[in-house]
Amino acid sequence: MIKIVDLHKSFGKPVLKGINLEIYDGETITIIGGSGQGKSVLLKNIIGLLKPDKGKVFVDGIDITTAEEKVLSETQKKFGYLFQGGALFDSMTVFENVTFGLRYSKLSYDELRSRAKMYLSYVGLEGVEDMLPSELSGGMKKRVALARTIAYNPQYVLYDEPTTGLDPQMSEVITDLILSLQKKLSVTSVVVTHDIKYAIKVSQRIAMLYNGKIIDVVDADKLLSSTNHVIRNFIEGKLE
Repeated sequence: MIKIVDLHKSFGKPVLKGINLEIYDGETITIIGGSGQGKSVLLKNIIGLLKPDKGKVFVDGIDITTAEEKVLSETQKKFGYLFQGGALFDSMTVFENVTFGLRYSKLSYDELRSRAKMYLSYVGLEGVEDMLPSELSGGMKKRVALARTIAYNPQYVLYDEPTTGLDPQMSEVITDLILSLQKKLSVTSVVVTHDIKYAIKVSQRIAMLYNGKIIDVVDADKLLSSTNHVIRNFIEGKLE
């Protein structure tokens, strides 16, 4: 389980102002909120890419905010992270991108190729191992990035705006892929998005981030009937 306790983070001005949240094993929880509310900052604190100014983040009982570098590194290996823009390495082939996190493993080249093909097949891509990112469409890049995210069997997967920049049809494809992978791999997922339709479809619970705090957590199927005025404003597009 991931537990966030009184988390604060500033960049000149406060962004996170006391986040408290528990993320349960096996669930998919989505964090929604307006632009600039700190959703991506929260994700990066959960995985230890950023250090909070105050507060704690526990991953399986380990406080990663104070953990020694070796312990933090081992804990981070439990995570897969799908970056908002995909973040593929332009000079690397699809195969090299997908297996990037495994480059120091004891797997042979043939085993790495086999694993890359397997996970690319999970996201509906075959025969693209030796292509470069520049040869792929936006949707294909997102799927390659998704394959890389799951290639080393993470326990937790963090998704930062997984459907941003995609047309509605490809957004549906990516949404269905993520649902399928979650069932197949039984991972715990934390999603950041402003896409209400996507959030309801993939999540068990949805947390509303507003003014630096989680102001409410609701079951996904009850989001649209929420009486919380901030959530109502967000759904209706009135949230600044």
